[in-house]
Amino acid sequence: MKKSIFILSLGILLISFFSFKDFDFFSSMTKVDYIDGSKTLKFTTKLNTNHISQAVKIDPSTAGFEAEVKKYVNNNVDVAINGAAKTLTFTGSQVNGESVWVYYEVGNVSDISSLKIKNSILIGQFPKQVNIMNITYKGTLKTLNFQKGKESSEVTF
Repeated sequence: MKKSIFILSLGILLISFFSFKDFDFFSSMTKVDYIDGSKTLKFTTKLNTNHISQAVKIDPSTAGFEAEVKKYVNNNVDVAINGAAKTLTFTGSQVNGESVWVYYEVGNVSDISSLKIKNSILIGQFPKQVNIMNITYKGTLKTLNFQKGKESSEVTF
């Protein structure tokens, strides 16, 4: 009896393993923090290295990678604060194995009552892409999700 249960369990485990072998997970995570002292909204985005390199069509180990990532982020992220469009300032990126960290910010932010964001990063290349954004403003945390068909979202504070 124990042998039959073991074989059955092993069979279920193997079937489960092989049914997920082609499964690829497409996501990014962005942390947004309001820095009261400098009146800055700072963005830190974590992307999969292979996915972003496919999107910008350049190897992450080459010198031009950061410039391409900057253009890509500027074309795929828009921010409006209290109804006014804001300019993103790209502050850098860092390749760390399977992840690329991208840093950008919006300056001269005195008060936020509404924040509208478009985040279409990697959605055009990977239709199942999900972009998650955690926004912290004066002690309040809000989470936004972006995906194909829902590339823009708005929160109020």
